Amino acid sequence: MADNSFNAFEMAQQQFDAIAEKLGLDQGTRELLRTPLREYHFTIPVRMDDGSVKIFQGFRVQHNDARGPSKGGIRFHPQETIDTVRALATWMTWKCAVVDIPLGGGKGGVICDPHNLSMREQEQICRGWVRQVVRNVGPVQDVPAPDVMTNGQHMLWMMDEYERIMGGKFPGMITGKPVGHGGSLGRTEATGYGVVYTIREALKELGIDIKNTTASFQGFGNVSQYGIELYQQYGGKAVCVSCWDNDDQASYAFVRKDGINLEELRGITNKFGDINKKKARELGYEVLDGDKWIEQEVDILVPGALDNQINGNNVNNISAKVKIIAEGANGPTTPEADTVLKKRNIFVIPDFLANAGGVTCSYFEQVQCNMNYFWPKEEVLTKLDHIMTQAFHSVYQLAKKKNLFMRDAAYMISIQRVAEACKMRGWV
Repeated sequence: MADNSFNAFEMAQQQFDAIAEKLGLDQGTRELLRTPLREYHFTIPVRMDDGSVKIFQGFRVQHNDARGPSKGGIRFHPQETIDTVRALATWMTWKCAVVDIPLGGGKGGVICDPHNLSMREQEQICRGWVRQVVRNVGPVQDVPAPDVMTNGQHMLWMMDEYERIMGGKFPGMITGKPVGHGGSLGRTEATGYGVVYTIREALKELGIDIKNTTASFQGFGNVSQYGIELYQQYGGKAVCVSCWDNDDQASYAFVRKDGINLEELRGITNKFGDINKKKARELGYEVLDGDKWIEQEVDILVPGALDNQINGNNVNNISAKVKIIAEGANGPTTPEADTVLKKRNIFVIPDFLANAGGVTCSYFEQVQCNMNYFWPKEEVLTKLDHIMTQAFHSVYQLAKKKNLFMRDAAYMISIQRVAEACKMRGWV
């Protein structure tokens, strides 16, 4: 259930303030980095299939572009709020900085529920969104991408609208496009694979063989599906996934102690990542309340869906067996829960490091589009592995050297890089 008292942006600022204090940042830099540089709020009128006109609220937030064009997804969600978009734009700035790619943080959203919209209505929202921000986005300004409940088709409609208005071909204005239409091979796998590359490195540092580990994944969207795929290729055993069920408006956990069969589950999952409960039971899965994903007796937890999923209310339900939490989602762990995880010495791979594979591969797509030359999949994934592994180790080494929590170490590296760029440009 949504926690109405939870504010993602306040959490992002709280995390930032703590590190700004540790780094001794001057007041001007602090004020500049704790709020977005620019925000756009707009309305999108859409003629619905029944002939009526419905007005949708849209947003684009550009948090900081000192290191390069803003970069970040566009979410379609009925509970979307400007504060969530602000938080995600802020985290994108730190995410691009921690993996050291020349981009800044942006994020967009529309308050809508694609479950209840036809493809034509969704297309109108996409085109309307672009018309409202066409002067403020683009290959050298701000490059959007898919996020919650948006996909390659939505990106293509947006690109087409942008090109119509600008009168040219600009495939680098948006990423996450289908392959063959300016999309990059490997982009679909990138976020989930990136999470598992960091888990692989963390296990090496902890002296644990990945083949002897078990994991529980929250969510069964793109991140978890590809995360499970690579994790199982490495020999790990995923024993639980959870997902939202739109019909029941509730979430469920699907457990199989001898390991889930990914292809089997994909075969009974709709395009929104909702697994069919009846069919899952027939295939031998135990179907539990969605919150049970966090209570599994596993070595690794991967929150891969939404923010505020490990918090003060449930952090103590985490099994004593858990050694690693790899944050595939954005902002899944609250500062309150972090305090407990630190005490319990659970190794946390923070969200903006763990899930940076998506933006890294989006960066590769942008580069390929701008030079109109595309790489084979193997080359994309090799480059991705290299960047993720390097970023993990730079954070891990700092954490070890200064005896820091991994999240704090990642923040220190990111904030320092962005602060330095702002200073060098003469902004502060």
